[in-house]
Amino acid sequence: MFSSNFRQHLQQTLKQIQDDGLSKTESLLASSQDASIQLADGRQVINLCANNYLGLANHPHITAAAANALASWGFGMASVRFICGTQTLHRQLEETISRFLGTEDTILYPSCFDANGGLFEVLLTEADAVISDSLNHASIIDGVRLCKAKRYRYANNDMVDLEKQLQQADADGARFKLITTDGVFSMDGVIASLDAIHQLAARYDALVHFDDCHATGFLGATGRGTHEHCGLLGQIDLTTGTLGKALGGASGGYTSGKKEIIDLLRQRSRPYLFSNSIAPVIVAASLEVFRMLEESHELANRVKENTRYFRQAMEQTGFAISGKDHPITPILLGDANDQLDKAISAFIKVGKKLKVIS
Repeated sequence: MFSSNFRQHLQQTLKQIQDDGLSKTESLLASSQDASIQLADGRQVINLCANNYLGLANHPHITAAAANALASWGFGMASVRFICGTQTLHRQLEETISRFLGTEDTILYPSCFDANGGLFEVLLTEADAVISDSLNHASIIDGVRLCKAKRYRYANNDMVDLEKQLQQADADGARFKLITTDGVFSMDGVIASLDAIHQLAARYDALVHFDDCHATGFLGATGRGTHEHCGLLGQIDLTTGTLGKALGGASGGYTSGKKEIIDLLRQRSRPYLFSNSIAPVIVAASLEVFRMLEESHELANRVKENTRYFRQAMEQTGFAISGKDHPITPILLGDANDQLDKAISAFIKVGKKLKVIS
């Protein structure tokens, strides 16, 4: 029964969120996702807050591939993968992702949140250890919580602290150790020191997992991601990623890595086993995305050029920004709510759309 006491509790909680300046609002768009978007009130603004890194969310090649797939393959699968939900398209996309990333095999998920949520409990038991970066994405945090492994946390991108935690895990008798990190930390645009992490992993016999949602498609010389940026192509244990940012911006995620890991995930990963397959239109559109990225590096190079230009211009104007060499360019405005509100209003007034993350 939805009691008055429970209603009051919810109302008080919502008020506290509002009073703390942490309330999240949804901006209504009256257009497709693009570099320039129309708001519901009719204003046309430059979009500075979407994850549409390569501008593929409404690219004509991608929308055409989706439309053709809708006619040929249908709207949805109405099934999980292992019953009647795997088309040849799905396996083709998994093979394409593996080739693009330089891995042995890939498994698709409805989202990267699901990929991370269904990862750790399959691989680790109470006899093992997971060592997690302190600023990892919420999906990694939740995924780690679901497994029974001993948990260790190291300071963000701090290799000295990571080594300390690896030593502690050994001292505590861990059977297997897995280091998990974001490839790029989405709040500040910092790229993980994946090369140094791999060196420590080799020294302490640990597996490495990285979530590359904010890198695949544009980071690295040919857009393969953080591992390419750090000189680690062909050396991946395990990575997770999304089709919902640079790679078309729709939905869908994946885990890619060693074949035995992927095989076990197909048998035991609950979000994979008990969720409907990704819709054929998204799969077909994603295949077109990878075709474009393998054919040309033009889009990835443009992102890099725009990133350098924007960061340099913002710094010259006097803004404090964080991160380096990544299109995520946080503008540091302080904590005062009125200051944030004024900043948003000022940007909107000159036709810029940004989002405050609190």
